[in-house]
Amino acid sequence: MSNLVFPAPAPTLLPIAGSDALFPVRRIFCVGRNYAEHAREMGNDPDREPPFFFTKPTDAAVTSGLTLPFPVVTQNLHHEAELVVAIGTGGADIAAEDADAHIWGYATGNDLTRRDIQGDAKALRRPWDMGKGFDASAIIGLLHPAAQIGPMTAGRITCKVDGHLRQSGDLSEMIWPTDQIIAFLSKLVSLAPGDLIMTGTPAGVGPIQNGQTCTVEIEGLSPASVTYR
Repeated sequence: MSNLVFPAPAPTLLPIAGSDALFPVRRIFCVGRNYAEHAREMGNDPDREPPFFFTKPTDAAVTSGLTLPFPVVTQNLHHEAELVVAIGTGGADIAAEDADAHIWGYATGNDLTRRDIQGDAKALRRPWDMGKGFDASAIIGLLHPAAQIGPMTAGRITCKVDGHLRQSGDLSEMIWPTDQIIAFLSKLVSLAPGDLIMTGTPAGVGPIQNGQTCTVEIEGLSPASVTYR
């Protein structure tokens, strides 16, 4: 008999390409300003900053292809196309040359941002949580095992809204590639199986309106799309 005061929340489970198995999500880490042109478009100098991280709640992750209500309390919802790294083997203080062994797989992601709320928080030097960590703020495509597709060090990444190209870049343009992200982050926290890392977005972030469909694509991976109604 359980002595929980109410039923435990259902786990966040993500589908895997070509499999009936599911990937259980533990935590979601996000890297800020990891493409030089995006850092510049946000008014920052990409040559002077080490990587920094913020988080989203685990249940902010939702699967691709959903039709969702438009997020509340925002007039400026932005898309951010990102490569998602799924951790399969945990560890702390991981060396960059060992990082690939800790990666279970990859997915396409969209780090949705309530830009107006984030901007207000920045102006007041307050945390970004409500600008980044709201409900259904991480759209995640099908996960692809690294054992099948190999390391994701290069490949085109795009975002389209209603078919119109908004973002276009290449994974090779990351300031901090995935092995260095894992090495740096694992010095700050102990990584664990089920952790997701959203690795930053290229330039061209912009608004999504109610009634529109936003689709992120990465070469070699399944897309991540969402429609608002």
